[in-house]
This record gives sequence, C-alpha cells and structure tokens, in this order.
Amino acid sequence: MTDWSTYIRDIPDYPKPGIVFKDITPLLADRTAFARAIEELADGLDFDKVAGIEARGFILAAPVAYRYGAGFVPLRKKGKLPFTTIERSYDLEYGTAAMEVHADAFAPGERVLIVDDVLATGGTASAAVELVRQAGAEVVSVSFLLELSHLSGRDRLAGVDVRTLVTM
Repeated sequence: MTDWSTYIRDIPDYPKPGIVFKDITPLLADRTAFARAIEELADGLDFDKVAGIEARGFILAAPVAYRYGAGFVPLRKKGKLPFTTIERSYDLEYGTAAMEVHADAFAPGERVLIVDDVLATGGTASAAVELVRQAGAEVVSVSFLLELSHLSGRDRLAGVDVRTLVTM
C-alpha cells in the first residue's frame, strides 16, 4: 500500500497567509508513484469517458482516460471553450464561479468518471457532477488524489461514489 502523503508537501501561506497549499508536484515527478496513482484513481470502475476539472484535474484525468481506453472531456472555467457549451454556476468561499462543458461532450447515458486533484469544500466537484448529469450522462464516481476532510467536501456529494487516495 502506498503512503501517498509522502508525495504531497505543504506550502504554508500560499497563495495567501493562513492557507496551507497541498503541492502534488513531487508525486507527479515520481514516475512510479504517478503511474500507481493513475491506476488507483479508476481501479475497478466501468466508464466511457473521464471528465477532468480545470486545471490540475486535467493532469490526472487525461492519463486515466488513456490508461483505461476512455475518452477525455475537459470541464473548464466559463469562457474557455470554443464551441457551444452548457454551464453550471457554483459558490466559492469568496464568491461564485461557473464551469462549462461542450454541449456535445457526452452521449446520453454515457458513464463518466470525474477526476480532480483535491476535494476541499466540494463546491467545484458538486457542480461538475451536476454539469455531467445536465449533459445527459451518468456519473460513475468522482475520484480525487487528496481529500481535506476538515472541510467536509464529501458531504456535498451525497449519493455519489467518492474515492480518494489520501485523506488529510
């Protein structure tokens, strides 16, 4: 069993004082740990596409899609996609934001795995689940490298299979 926490370093006071940023770049730089993480994020799941949440979720979701022979779909910040989109707004601790996906990204009934790096408050992940469902697809699971349990983000994903490799 891998101790994923050894590959995640704390950066105090980043991006602002009082915040402890969880830096995953040591994991990404270690080819064995990175490959193992890609395997474990989707192990045992059956899906057609992998949706990655901008931006660090792309780093994990694209290789998961490649490894498991699935398509990759980017879930992007509003205004970043060039074709017809659908969107979902969500609350942040400091305001609101919106996420978009191409309107034709999913066929009705497709099974989708959503991947991101960190589960914090759950607002972004919850919006991603709603957006995939709005597009007519089924969410199989939401997988994260890291969960910050003290922020209770899992609570906002009730009824959804949530997987994390490490909980802090």
